[in-house]
Amino acid sequence: MNDETEKKPALQRLMDNTWLLLALGVIVPFLSYTVWGWIELSLLKPALLP
Repeated sequence: MNDETEKKPALQRLMDNTWLLLALGVIVPFLSYTVWGWIELSLLKPALLP
């Protein structure tokens, strides 16, 4: 193996992986907004109908 690939720090290897960054950029906002929406829905009061 090449010595330079083994000595790269973990964060640099993460930042070099384009597909992983793309997946994280799509999945993290999707999950966070979904959880945020569930929390908002659970905190809503029932509608009072006339």
